[in-house]
Amino acid sequence: MEPMASVDDLLSDALRLTPEERARLAHELLLSLEPEGEAPAAETEWARELERRAQEVINGTVELVSPEEARRQIAERLERLRRER
Repeated sequence: MEPMASVDDLLSDALRLTPEERARLAHELLLSLEPEGEAPAAETEWARELERRAQEVINGTVELVSPEEARRQIAERLERLRRER
């Protein structure tokens, strides 16, 4: 039986993966920390948040903006935060 690689060796190998492969590895490692058969807490919370937002759209209680407008607003906020630093 081959000895298990050290955490440092695994990390070194993982850092040589592509960003997509690292994201998949990180995702799988995080999932492995959750009790078997249970949805990860973050996944459950995101599902609730998506349901809440969808209901706001259905009810007409939020103002919808185009993707271009959303990008513009985000860019403005980021620029303001950078200037405040």
